[in-house]
Amino acid sequence: MNTTANMSDCPELKVPIPIFFTIGAVGLVENLLVGVAVIYNRNLHSPMYCFMCSLAGFNTVASLTKTCETALLVFADEGQLKKDGFSETKLDDVMDSLLCMSFVGSIFSFLAIAADRYISIFHALRYHNIMTMRRTAGVLGIIWTTCGVSAVLMVNFYESKFIMICFVALFVLSFGVICFLYVYMFMLARIHARKIASLASCGGEKYHQRWRGGGVRGALTLTILFGAFVVCWAPFFFHLVIMAACPTDPYCECYRSLFQLHLVLMMSHALIDPAIYALRSTELRHTFRKMLLCSEGMQPLFQH
Repeated sequence: MNTTANMSDCPELKVPIPIFFTIGAVGLVENLLVGVAVIYNRNLHSPMYCFMCSLAGFNTVASLTKTCETALLVFADEGQLKKDGFSETKLDDVMDSLLCMSFVGSIFSFLAIAADRYISIFHALRYHNIMTMRRTAGVLGIIWTTCGVSAVLMVNFYESKFIMICFVALFVLSFGVICFLYVYMFMLARIHARKIASLASCGGEKYHQRWRGGGVRGALTLTILFGAFVVCWAPFFFHLVIMAACPTDPYCECYRSLFQLHLVLMMSHALIDPAIYALRSTELRHTFRKMLLCSEGMQPLFQH
């Protein structure tokens, strides 16, 4: 996939191997840190943070997979592995399946988070009855199972145009649904905020501040996360589309020559997400600080 034919005058961009290893290792550590923080801090035991933890899990899979694949390519270049061997081919299929699972899983995680934020804003009084931890666990189980099966089908039948169309349709449809939910949420939130602000009572003003500071802030955080996902994954996604749509066109091959840069962007997504979590969530930021500094305040924080 990362080879370019000689039909194009565009030279293939090469990214040094240490950069892949560095991004993969740092992304792996950061996302594991997010998972540990959510597991041990009882204040973070909520559906939204569970879905964020799931997103961090898919980022971890992507970082680990690409790091391992890079290591295998190094061994192959040294002649210690056969690139076309049976075992190596099967292992490559597993790597590709995990990478596809990470991509699809990230989309599904964003869909789940968007739905969770919608419920928290417009059904605030019933939120804890609707989004129970049992239902959250069920949704996460469905997401991971569906993504695993979908990834295997995509890799095993990648030459099928139907599979490629489904893959493209999934991305476009999910992107449209998420954008619609966020735009709809912010439009209704603005109307609702104006109605609350028009109340002259002090209690209404306090509720207005509380309402805006909670659900809307969470929706804004997830909007930033989704924007980072699109920026980091879209070039890699379009690379896969171009491979199927115009594999020999010179203009397409010029885009394909940037494949390694697309991989760097894709892996960088695992670095960006934890930084956004820390910047937008005070609770998670304090948890990170206590974990990294081994603060004594961790004892009551993790107390059951």
